[in-house]
Amino acid sequence: MARRRVKFTFPQDTITQPVIYELGQRFRIVTNIRKADVTETQGWVLLELEGEEDEIDRGLQWALDIGVDVGPVEGDVIAG
Repeated sequence: MARRRVKFTFPQDTITQPVIYELGQRFRIVTNIRKADVTETQGWVLLELEGEEDEIDRGLQWALDIGVDVGPVEGDVIAG
């Protein structure tokens, strides 16, 4: 199993969509929210994803395809 930490930044039109839930349902990925800041107009979430590398890659590509900005984690993340 691979583990990857990523930052999702949501444009306003995706804020109300259950993107993280769908990511876990559509792909064999365990999602763990490490930090988040979401308002009515913008939001970002630091996620830890666990699963097979190719499945994580497919899930991240899906997120990009629906308009979520996917980037590397910068700075401290709560250790666990």
